[in-house]
Parts: sequence; C-alpha cells; structure tokens
Amino acid sequence: MIQVEHLTKYYDDLCAVDHINFNVRKGEILGLLGPNGAGKTTTLRMLTGYLRPTKGTIRVKDYTIDKHTVEIKKLLGYLPESAPLYYDMLVYDYLDYVANMRDLERNRKISRIRYMGDICGLNDVMHKSIGELSKGFKQRVGLAHAMLSDPEILVLDEPTLGLDPNQIVEIRDIVRRIGKEKTIILSTHILSEAEAACDRIVIIHQGKIVADSVTETLKQSVSGESTIHISLKNADFESVKKKLGPVEGIVSLVPIGQGDDTLNVKVTCQPSGDLREDLYRRIKRTGWILLELHQETKSLESIFQELTKEN
Repeated sequence: MIQVEHLTKYYDDLCAVDHINFNVRKGEILGLLGPNGAGKTTTLRMLTGYLRPTKGTIRVKDYTIDKHTVEIKKLLGYLPESAPLYYDMLVYDYLDYVANMRDLERNRKISRIRYMGDICGLNDVMHKSIGELSKGFKQRVGLAHAMLSDPEILVLDEPTLGLDPNQIVEIRDIVRRIGKEKTIILSTHILSEAEAACDRIVIIHQGKIVADSVTETLKQSVSGESTIHISLKNADFESVKKKLGPVEGIVSLVPIGQGDDTLNVKVTCQPSGDLREDLYRRIKRTGWILLELHQETKSLESIFQELTKEN
C-alpha cells in the first residue's frame, strides 16, 4: 500500500530524517515511535504531501508523492498533532463544512456525518460549539474530520497527546474500530498505546530507523540475555543445578525462593535461542513436579529506552 525508500529531509544543515525505508501493508496499523526530535512528525508530513522530501521516494498504491501529490492526498485522512479546528463553529456545522470542502454529494455527506457521529461518539455534542468541548472530544472531532471522506489511509500524529487515561482508552478503542477497515500510521509517545493498538512497530531515533518489527518479535529480537523462571515441587536447588546446569546456553541458575516443598529458580540464558523445550525434557525425566516454566520478555518500554539512548 505504502512504500518509502531512502526518505531524507534536511532543514539547512540539520538532517531530520536520514535515508529511511519502510513499507505499510494494506489493512495494517503501523506504530511510529521515537523520542522528541527523532523525525516522526517530519516523516508524517512528507507522507501526507505537506513537506517535500530532500531525497527519496514515497509511493502510495500506484502514485508517487513528487508527481501525484493531489491524488495521494485524496487517499489520505490526516490528523496532525494539533487538530485544525474552528472553535467558534458547532460540531455539526464544522463537519458539514469539511464535507463540502471534500466535495461530498449531499446524501453521502449526511450519511457520513451520521456515521462519524456514531463511531466517534459525537452525537450528543453535535449542537455544541467546538470551543466548549473537552480535549478528548476535540480529538474525536479531529478524527471525524480526518475520516469524513472515507479515505483508504489514516495518518494520526500523537492522537492521544494531552488526554487523561479515560480519554486515551476511548481514542484507542476508536482507532481499533477504524483499523478493521483502514490502513493506519499512528505516531505516539505512549508505548502502551502502540503495544495495544498496533500490528507493527517502527522506532525512529535521530532520523534513522532503529527497529521495525511486530511487537512480539521485537521483544524477542533485541540483543541481551533472556530469563526463564521455573517453579518446581519436590526439588532441591543442588539437584536442579546439577541436572539443568549443563544445558548449553545457560549462563546461571539462581534460587529466588523456596517454600515447604516448592522451589523457584531464575535461569539466565544466552541470547542464542529458546531453551524451554530442552529444560522441560530434562525436568520430565526426574521426579519433580513442574508448576511453572515461562520466559520473561522485555517490555516495549525497556526496548525503546535501549534503542534510543544517546550512546
């Protein structure tokens, strides 16, 4: 659906986006993550035709951004970081105004406004001026604006910025509903949002892509030792160490608590592979009762911090 190749943007001598490459498949929700100044907003502005790239190409379906800017814009719905709303207009009048700018035929215009009212939860505030609304409802109006023409692709730049936890959940639910029908690129600082809503994560740092993967694969692929937790019944640590210690790839075994007949062991492993199957087979050949065996994965937050630290 979207192909980005060697995309680069300079502001005088400052390289804001540095030869990045990524694709977005049809129907995918892509999360674009990165610290402040990483180049996320610049990337989205180039994708939407707001900024012209210094170098590189952007292809949307069969169109390229340098030759078919208007055609690409017709395929997109864009919600920038600050929604471009007219606060003195009523919600309905504003959506009607946007629909007229998009040249929607009258019957389709009315049906789309009603549909946006339902999906964005705006029906109870259609008669209110936008300036009276809370931050969360203003964001909903911005989403309705972006989706009003029923675009194939939705680009959202920090859609939950400044919202309280309840409003964040509401916007997340709306994005999930939209994602069943649209291709979405979502920029966010809230890592839990990306993990909950996105099919794939791209992390950008200092203008370069430092990670591009589905969330679970990303958690497994970051370098570093992994940890397996084992809980056993009718076992003592010395026997466990003697039986499991020789498994290739194990760095250390450490007891982390023992009850009357339960032993908990932390197994630190080299980042070379998953040792759970080998450990299970060895435990199975003993008289121990296996109560728990699970591999600890890094959180998206720790991965983000590791990939975007200054050094």
